[in-house]
Amino acid sequence: MKLLITGGAGFIGGNFILKQIRETDNTILNYDKLTYAGNLETLESVQNNKHYRFVHGDICDSEKVRETLASFQPDGIIHFAAESHVDRSIDGPMEFIQTNIVGTSVLLNESLVYYKNLSDERENIFRFVHISTDEVFGALGEEGKFTENTPYDPSSPYSASKASSDHLVRVWHRTFGLPTLITNCSNNYGPCQFPEKLIPLMIINAISDRPLPVYGKGENVRDWLYVEDHCEAIYSVLRNGQIGETYNIGGNCEMQNIEIVKTICRILDKSQPREDQKSYMDQITFVTDRPGHDFRYAMDITKINRELGWKPKENFESGIRKTIEWYLNNRQWWKNIQSGKYDQERLGRGNN
Repeated sequence: MKLLITGGAGFIGGNFILKQIRETDNTILNYDKLTYAGNLETLESVQNNKHYRFVHGDICDSEKVRETLASFQPDGIIHFAAESHVDRSIDGPMEFIQTNIVGTSVLLNESLVYYKNLSDERENIFRFVHISTDEVFGALGEEGKFTENTPYDPSSPYSASKASSDHLVRVWHRTFGLPTLITNCSNNYGPCQFPEKLIPLMIINAISDRPLPVYGKGENVRDWLYVEDHCEAIYSVLRNGQIGETYNIGGNCEMQNIEIVKTICRILDKSQPREDQKSYMDQITFVTDRPGHDFRYAMDITKINRELGWKPKENFESGIRKTIEWYLNNRQWWKNIQSGKYDQERLGRGNN
């Protein structure tokens, strides 16, 4: 297959491309704007591979999108490109509206034009897979899980913009006939994640002798999904999912934020002990919670397991050890980010 990946220089998109090049004969075109979170260093190992191409482009640029579709002639599109950090959306919501809503609508419209010009045989193959988030559903109480039928109730500019993009994808299928699928995933973690997110932030801050800032009391609960498991689920949806359907993807791993941080500290205490032999837990600092912070997310993955046979392979213990090892062994990757785009500063205070 020929797959056009939007946002392929980002965390999940980059891992998806690496896995595709490593495990399939598919040809991949990475279409990425290279915003602050886009990092082509993640893809250095495949940049000269005959099955990989890169186009520097914005999904809001209809002419560039149209030109890329026409020249590459993909069999499928996997749409990762998005502004994705809740804290940044609080500080600057309009970028999220532009990329996640306007950009998705442009991509859908150009994809429809492209799709309508395909031969009947290629029309039957083509798929548009939209990658979304569990945050569109809002917050859960202490019990229950999100299903594909849970009503949307977003709490931040980020989740509202993703909810909007999900609705647009459904409309382009129902109204115009574009063969779309949607996935809503829980919190991802793993190699190559931009260090503004909780897990890489804590790993890097810990070994850099910086405070480990935890919102509120750290009692917020998330369902954690190892990124490689997520990539396998997405590919399964692309190949075997039913057009027009939505699939929840989760890791079956609910943990409080404070337990995540303590787990990282315990592992680092053994693998990378501090010079003073104290625990990294001494660096934990509780800070004022962010506005609109959802209490708990958890995904019911019954549907994707029943219909497509997918379930996560990694538990949190195995996944977090792999993740910590990657950040310890790839310090230059994140130090290059620290030297330019981001230096682990606090975001999400609402000072837009």
